Amino acid sequence: MKVVVTGATGHIGNVLVRDLIDRGYEVTSMVLNEKDKEVLKDLNTKLVYGDVRKIETLVKAFENAEIVFHLAGIIEIGRGNKKNVRAVNVEGSKNVVAACKMAHVKKLVYTSSVHAIPEKEGIISEITEFSPKLVKGTYAKSKAEATNYILKSNSQDLEVIIVHPSGVIGPYEYIKSNMGQLIIDCANGRMKATLKGGYNFVDVRDVSKGIILAAEKGKPGECYILAGYSITIQELMAIIEKLTGKKAPKFVIARWFAFITGALSEIYYKIVHEKPLFTSYAVYTTGTNHNFSIEKAKKELGYTVRNIENTIQDTIEWYKKRGEIK
Repeated sequence: MKVVVTGATGHIGNVLVRDLIDRGYEVTSMVLNEKDKEVLKDLNTKLVYGDVRKIETLVKAFENAEIVFHLAGIIEIGRGNKKNVRAVNVEGSKNVVAACKMAHVKKLVYTSSVHAIPEKEGIISEITEFSPKLVKGTYAKSKAEATNYILKSNSQDLEVIIVHPSGVIGPYEYIKSNMGQLIIDCANGRMKATLKGGYNFVDVRDVSKGIILAAEKGKPGECYILAGYSITIQELMAIIEKLTGKKAPKFVIARWFAFITGALSEIYYKIVHEKPLFTSYAVYTTGTNHNFSIEKAKKELGYTVRNIENTIQDTIEWYKKRGEIK
């Protein structure tokens, strides 16, 4: 079966390409430019150049595909370019839907985010209506708007299935995320302080397999949360200390102070060309309810998750091989 993956060079994207190939799919990987293809250079996948902001490139890339896995997007937890985030995450997703219809694609599997789901008390499960007005932050608003549009595009001509990963960590991260930078800094003994709060983190390999299960077993017009384990930042650092022997920081930053310094932190890290660890939005997120339910994905898809400590161990080994952890 021929499939296309947009955002194929991203963290989830490149792992998904690997898993699809292993399962016998004929995979076309859509990349934005020449340098991006290095991530996929040793994989048995056809490369096409495309930009979700240019619909003509999508139609060409989607030719003869039965399934499109749409992952291309901008993950932004700081004060990024709102106009660009919207152009890619929202307008780009609308272009993907239109291109699928023009190329007669049968199924679209969209990787949204748990950030598109409004926070509430108790257990957070799947919803059927999404609105940018109900979530906070540029990224969350863009994912909510895109998710709502794509979900309403489900039809007999184009089956739509949506997945919502939580905070993704794990190996094969070629472009460092904020969490990747935190794990590197902690494992290298560079972290001097920590923060109260936590989040739900999931292994990128479990997300990838969940996406494939959604394509194979998911019901059209349905959403599936692909979450992992809820863990505090202090617990995460304690695991890294256990695995590396590097002492985790004992000093805990007050949340009010972290909010104030978040904007300054973003400016500093932008100057040194590194990912900021605690942006204002990151501080907000680590204080929200992250009790996401995976019962629907487990029941309908057969979704499973591995132990969080195994994920962190494999992530550390990945960065050691790349020379980023001493």
